[in-house]
Amino acid sequence: MPTYSELLAGLRRGPNGRIEASIEEDWMQGRTTYGGLTAALSLESALELVDDFPIRSAQVAFVGPVGGEIVISPSILRRGKNTVFVSVDVVGEQGIAARSIFAFGARRDSRLAFTKLDAPKVGGPEDAPSFFREGRRPHFANNFNVRLMAGSPPISGASDADITLWLRHRDEAALYNATTLLSLADAPPPAAMTMFTEPAPLSSMTWMAEFLTDHISTDNGWFLAQHTAQTAKDGYSSQSMRMWNTSGEPVMVGRQTIAVFV
Repeated sequence: MPTYSELLAGLRRGPNGRIEASIEEDWMQGRTTYGGLTAALSLESALELVDDFPIRSAQVAFVGPVGGEIVISPSILRRGKNTVFVSVDVVGEQGIAARSIFAFGARRDSRLAFTKLDAPKVGGPEDAPSFFREGRRPHFANNFNVRLMAGSPPISGASDADITLWLRHRDEAALYNATTLLSLADAPPPAAMTMFTEPAPLSSMTWMAEFLTDHISTDNGWFLAQHTAQTAKDGYSSQSMRMWNTSGEPVMVGRQTIAVFV
């Protein structure tokens, strides 16, 4: 099984940010590539075109299944004095599989400096149980350590869908930067899955993530995440995501639209 760092090292990089990759079964989520990896590889290609501004936000549409041999192609939509917008397409054998827009922005001095994103008061990851139950773990989940701190595990018939977790790559060689953080943030299944009483399909449709720091760091690779499903209706669920490092500093927020078939 290729680790995350080995997968990045094996990317075939071409001109103008083009990337070719082979996605193996160990990174699959059902019939498609794990969504966090799709987003991370898209960001990798965008970074080939933008190396002077830090990433500020990502908007990803999961159009169709991603797997096997894929081609990732970025293009600059606009470059301004302080910002750059990059569009990235992921194309597989069946056509376009994902489309992303990444916004990059220069850091500048501001009189505004505050945060209202306090981390939940929880213990350390070493004292927490695994979030995934044996026998109910998708292939890609074997690449991550996910520890449940609050809420319920998937398919437990919970009365609500609010989970707090410690997350990290199992790959000790993973370098923690914006791409790696994006690859990690989507590791837990949708929060609404805690309310399931039996297995059922679900699929991420869109994902928006905002990066809250230029300097991503933490202890031993662990990040604390809180995923909350605010609505579920007509076969779709909308959830929020917040992430902090081990010092309690916010590093990312996001929203996700999920199709549920239950």
